[in-house]
Amino acid sequence: MALPAARDAAAPGPPERPPAPGAPSQAQPLLRQEAPQEEAEEGEETGVRGARGPGTAEQRRRGWGEAEEGRADARGAGAAGARRPACCPCAAPLPRAAARCCHGGAKMAALAYNLGKREINHYFSVRSAKLLALAAALLLAACHLASRGYRGNDSCEYLLTSGRFLGEKVWQPHSCMMHKYKISEAKNCLVDKHIAFIGDSRIRQLFYSFVKIINPQFKEEGNKHENIPFEDKIASVKVDFLWHPEVNGSMKQCIKVWTEDSATKPHVIVAGAATWSIKIHNGSSEALSQYKMNITSIAPLLERLAKTSDVYWVLQDPVYEDLLSENRKMITNEKIDAYNEAAVSILNSSTRNSKSNVKMFSVSKLIAQETIMESLDGLHLPESSRETSAMILMNVYCNKILKPVDGSCCQPRPPLTLIQKLAACFFTFSIIGYIIFYIIHRNTHRKNKPCSDLESGEEKKNIINTPMSPLEILLQSFCKLGLIMAYFYMCDRANLFMKENKFYTHSSFFIPIIYILVLGVFYNENTKETKVLNREQTDEWKGWMQLVILIYHISGASTFLPVYMHIRVLVAAYLFQTGYGHFSYFWIKGDFGIHRVCQVLFRLNFLVVVLCIVMDRPYQFYYFVPLVTVWFMVIYVTLALWPQIIQKKANGNCLWHFGLLLKLAFLLLCICFLAYSQGAFEKIFSLWPLSKCFELKGSVYEWWFRWRLDRYVVFHGMLFAFIYLTLQKRQVLSEGKGEPLFSNKISNFLLFISVVSFLTYSIWASNCKNKAECNELHPSVSVVQILAFILIRNIPGYARSVYSSFFAWFGRISLELFICQYHIWLAADTRGILVLIPGNPTLNIIVSTFIFVCVAHEISQITNDLAQIFIPKDNSSLLRRLACIAAFFCGLLVLSSIQDKSRH
Repeated sequence: MALPAARDAAAPGPPERPPAPGAPSQAQPLLRQEAPQEEAEEGEETGVRGARGPGTAEQRRRGWGEAEEGRADARGAGAAGARRPACCPCAAPLPRAAARCCHGGAKMAALAYNLGKREINHYFSVRSAKLLALAAALLLAACHLASRGYRGNDSCEYLLTSGRFLGEKVWQPHSCMMHKYKISEAKNCLVDKHIAFIGDSRIRQLFYSFVKIINPQFKEEGNKHENIPFEDKIASVKVDFLWHPEVNGSMKQCIKVWTEDSATKPHVIVAGAATWSIKIHNGSSEALSQYKMNITSIAPLLERLAKTSDVYWVLQDPVYEDLLSENRKMITNEKIDAYNEAAVSILNSSTRNSKSNVKMFSVSKLIAQETIMESLDGLHLPESSRETSAMILMNVYCNKILKPVDGSCCQPRPPLTLIQKLAACFFTFSIIGYIIFYIIHRNTHRKNKPCSDLESGEEKKNIINTPMSPLEILLQSFCKLGLIMAYFYMCDRANLFMKENKFYTHSSFFIPIIYILVLGVFYNENTKETKVLNREQTDEWKGWMQLVILIYHISGASTFLPVYMHIRVLVAAYLFQTGYGHFSYFWIKGDFGIHRVCQVLFRLNFLVVVLCIVMDRPYQFYYFVPLVTVWFMVIYVTLALWPQIIQKKANGNCLWHFGLLLKLAFLLLCICFLAYSQGAFEKIFSLWPLSKCFELKGSVYEWWFRWRLDRYVVFHGMLFAFIYLTLQKRQVLSEGKGEPLFSNKISNFLLFISVVSFLTYSIWASNCKNKAECNELHPSVSVVQILAFILIRNIPGYARSVYSSFFAWFGRISLELFICQYHIWLAADTRGILVLIPGNPTLNIIVSTFIFVCVAHEISQITNDLAQIFIPKDNSSLLRRLACIAAFFCGLLVLSSIQDKSRH
């Protein structure tokens, strides 16, 4: 499950004012936050701040943003100086006693702090961080490419030979993900297949564990020293165990029959034996010599079978010598290693080719080394180890057939679709076009560069740089986006980087939560306004929620039900902000124009549409963006339909408030009807072309389930916005700096109720036993904790007066963080973890997170730049752009239909 942040869901507010003098912020973020670029109307109307660089794209390119920031700092310092005594040129306001008489030490300390801060910001800005991330990505890609060329690109080999345990029972193959097969999946893969296990008692154990994946009721009974058949007639699956405890003439004859009779030849052959030879011959060297001779005579037969069937030779697992019975004491690990070395050397050299077709199943040795101590007799493995080995066999054979999303081992790279090829050509031409444009522009700039004055020895001042043209911004944006999309594809489609399964532990979730909480508290500043849910506060709210959700995803905490239920509240809180923010904008501004609608839809959906094309994923796959998009349209239609009721109109006549409540009541009635009428909901969204957007695996059920899970919370956000703005207009609330929201008695009472409600929900969620039942109650009760949090955060005046700049920075790019995590932080469509640096999980998380955040920030800026071009304010230009966008989507639908037909 992935949970985004809706960019346009922040609360609107009045024009920004310079912060009142007061306590300084405790710290500044290590990465300098570039001032947001906002349009004259957009900034204060929408309450939305993307993490955009200051000024235009041209200003950011030429470094004007830093200059503007420096001038802003200078203006701020000048204003502060006007308020302070002349002897205190400090960067931040000082306490009154110190302000009256500043000594030299205070001056020097303030000056050193200010210079140090500017020095850090000069060398370690967002721009330099992105350049560092680009260098790291290129270096890591080159290293992995070289490693693939040196070690090979066969993830099956990694699956069969290497890995480690995550915790006690979860096996992690090296560099790839292992899928846990269900009964239906196993039968679907093995239909009309014949699998044969041939060998000793250890192979018999592997046979039983393999069969139990297909039929868990199959019992280990009967004579152990004879052949054991299994057949599932419904699925037409046949699995046999053939008792041949020694590599001898009997085993050779059995294998020879398969080479001569193709009708009886199995599709998969799993063979192995050695311990009986050691036991019968008391570990003598003659027995080892005979073993080598016998396996040498069998090797050509196995090689011949391996040309048309999958043949695996299982190397012998170690034993736990202390538990061995007296008649097995001669089976030592030293003897087993000698037999394994003989098998590997002979089978690998049995063909003239560089590599044998017989695959060595050596991973069971690694598994046994960790678990053989749990053996009952020191020889046979515990059941959990056998199940792991059987699941590895299932992955080796079935992954290339069923291609499970969370099973990257043994899967070939998916072929490029027609749409992906066209997208690759488009981005390639964009990159080439921008390079040509840049070279021409640079040469022109050099020709126009003034010559130095020879008499004075001084160079004439350059003419002021002209802003970038829309064409240059367009080419530059698509050039950057093309490079970023190439990184996306390499991470999650090209099998260049490694992927690993998630493994949940309490420490892997709660320790990072505590860490980011400390950082968030440390980096705090005074807010520019002290309204309820002011802009900084909503950015902070989205930011810490997004960080918690990211940790939830990468730690695999969805398996822990109490954490899952609390994360569901965070999802609901994002939707609550969507209802609150959009309702507030339409209610206050009354702007129902097409420009506003197109701007919101573009910013929400641009990146998702590009990823659907590049990564070959359906729109509904990024389920939260469709969810927020649909709810925005619902809010818009509800308020835009006649009669349009806005605050300005309602202030003249209170009856309009009643009319708006009737609209909201009708909306609630429609929500209830669709929530309990699955058929009607599915009929609406199964209509073409809506079905192309909301179907997942040929069904809209997933979309209905996601929509229904938080069906009331957007309505709650709209209702809360209406009540709050009405109370604010009637001056019922005290929203001054440091003032409680209500009178002291009412504020204390509401705070007490809020804390109790917040804790009550947490206790209920922590004691939840059944996910289905809790999900059924969640839509009705999640608003309790959301409202409790809002009141706790806003009733005390001091709490409204500060915000965390650390969390707010992430909140401004929360939409991009949500979407990008699917492919360049997590892996296999969020089922696994991307591994850029193998063998060091902590360093890997640090590096991959750094690149991931930088990419998300850059995409946020690209989206903003392209929004200015694709969604102009001029209506005639906008209509022409919309016609082009509509033609693009029509072409995309046609190409998608062609692709679907070719796949079927």
